[in-house]
Amino acid sequence: MSTSPERTAQVASRSTRSTAEELTDSPWEDADDDDMDYQETDSTTGDENRESEIEIEFQDVTDEFESGDSRETTEERSGDNDDAGEATEQEEQGTGTRRTVLTLEDLQSLGVTQRQLLQLLGGAGVRGLFANHGLRVQIDDDNDDDDDSRYGAWGRRIRRRRPTEEFRWPSVPNPEGQKLIEEGVFGMNEPKRDTVVRRQKKVAYRTMMRELGLETPSIEKARRRLLCQEMIPSAKPDMSINFQSRGYSGQFSDDGNFFFTCSQDFFVRMYDTSNPYRWKYYKEAPFYGGQWTITDATLSPDNKFLAYSSIRPQVCLANTDPENTSDPQSLDFANLGPGQRSRGGRYGHWGIWSLRFSGDGREVVAGTSDSSIYVYDMEAGHSVLRIPGHNDDVNAVCYGDKSSPHILYSGSDDCTIKVWDRRSLGDGREAGVFLGHTEGLTYIDSKGDGRYVISNAKDQTMKLWDLRKMIPPEQAEKINPMAYSSGWDYRYPPYDETERRANPHDCSLVTFRGHSVASTLIRCHFSPPGSTDGRYVYSGSHDGCIYIWNMDGSLKSQLRVSDMRGAGLGDSRTTRILRDVSWHPFAPVIATTSWNGGAHNSGTTTVHAWNDGLNDDEGNPPMGVHVNAELEEEPRRARQAVSHLRTRAMNRRLGLEADSGDDEDTIHMSL
Repeated sequence: MSTSPERTAQVASRSTRSTAEELTDSPWEDADDDDMDYQETDSTTGDENRESEIEIEFQDVTDEFESGDSRETTEERSGDNDDAGEATEQEEQGTGTRRTVLTLEDLQSLGVTQRQLLQLLGGAGVRGLFANHGLRVQIDDDNDDDDDSRYGAWGRRIRRRRPTEEFRWPSVPNPEGQKLIEEGVFGMNEPKRDTVVRRQKKVAYRTMMRELGLETPSIEKARRRLLCQEMIPSAKPDMSINFQSRGYSGQFSDDGNFFFTCSQDFFVRMYDTSNPYRWKYYKEAPFYGGQWTITDATLSPDNKFLAYSSIRPQVCLANTDPENTSDPQSLDFANLGPGQRSRGGRYGHWGIWSLRFSGDGREVVAGTSDSSIYVYDMEAGHSVLRIPGHNDDVNAVCYGDKSSPHILYSGSDDCTIKVWDRRSLGDGREAGVFLGHTEGLTYIDSKGDGRYVISNAKDQTMKLWDLRKMIPPEQAEKINPMAYSSGWDYRYPPYDETERRANPHDCSLVTFRGHSVASTLIRCHFSPPGSTDGRYVYSGSHDGCIYIWNMDGSLKSQLRVSDMRGAGLGDSRTTRILRDVSWHPFAPVIATTSWNGGAHNSGTTTVHAWNDGLNDDEGNPPMGVHVNAELEEEPRRARQAVSHLRTRAMNRRLGLEADSGDDEDTIHMSL
């Protein structure tokens, strides 16, 4: 029985005694899940070892599938009856070719849909199945936190598309950023006179001149500002505070006397940092009834109260006084006043991703999972404003000016940053929009002057924005920012740069890149004016580094914190993820908050101080001390750290490990 070659799907197999049933029952991937084992074979030798690959040839199957025809399985024979008999004899001896026609039902029994089969036929065919370990399917669970990565590499596969034009990065150094530097907006510039002599003035020389008092008051003030610009903390930590769960945020207070960090174990821990080189444990505060983790925390301007959130509408407010042992107070953001209550969200409930106190401490603004911004009045005891202003989760919020509560910024997974003026919210519309990111926002931070703001996003960029360059809402309504998104799921890194598309409506001033934003909502900040003269912007990163940029987009420093492995921080072949970084406002000290461990299920806060480029000092305690959450030293971890470093040094001498450690840094655990 013969069929038309234009309307049949033919399976040619030179393997011994292979049948259509064996083909459909066999798995699509190797037993060891390694696609590199699949290799083509052109010919075979030996009568008893005649085996080769299965070749599947499809001819005009698009019409076959669209028409819905099904054909019974037949054996196709070529030539006349004599040839058919000869072919049958060859097949019985294992030396011939058996051709079997598969029906649509047979192909669909492989577990893929008709549409998926057609897509495979247009690309690499069945070989694509081997290369991709089968078809990957997105597991949809709306109750999951965005930071949950436990589904590993079997996540959503985004349909590839060809960019309409080649993507081009903005030039570095950026002219707009250079202009801001020259104007003195971000720190003081050294006088242009005495160029040759100026290059020879190192930090040590400037420090000596300051201590000896050999400068006039005006020059001394200028030199002090220039001096602090060069005091970048060391990559090696002075102290590592180890926790049994992931760290999600950690920040110094505005006066530098206080540091807090929150973890996935639903505790916020507070430390006295009035001496930034001698931390003291303050207290810890719990979050009862939290969901998944503590998502954010914010300190009141007077350092008396700490508000912290989870994936629920209630916020905990704890007293920071160590003598106060009372339970935290609950602030219900869903309460909109007498008789009013928000029931937003996909299932009638929602959570809070971001939280900020106003400059006067009277209000707290929150970004939520119901695509809204809430403003809670501390005196009234309920939310006084709800702005449903986005089309997706609001991952970040902040006030534009520390002296005024009127200007709000919000960043969302809908790829937009919106500016809200509470004095003109009669029509419920934003005052303006910042467009330029092509993936969801993870964090925004205001300079505090009511003009400049920076943002981190899942498109692997950080951007600087000027309030005067925002896009009017009438114009923004005509633009779909998601049209330039690849739809990448940041829980499954790395980001595919071939999918990147430029947003032609980008109104940002400067684009900063080089860091990695994946797995969690990684944060960025302006450097403080007291300890850095406000010269830089900086960010955490998925690769375990602190990235510090000049305002023109050029990289000032990259502190590879991930090199500091060992000491109970987990598997030495995994990196840490720096989720948050905080620069002390008046001292050259940086504190990081990170995920560690083989499955990134533990956390660490590391404290880094400026050490003039040295890897060790003569201080007590020595650099690299490891302590627990109460700042009690852990000798066992210290011994593990020493043993780990000795092993790495020996491996380098034997040529078993790269000096830079980059090979290790590329190994990540799929969560």
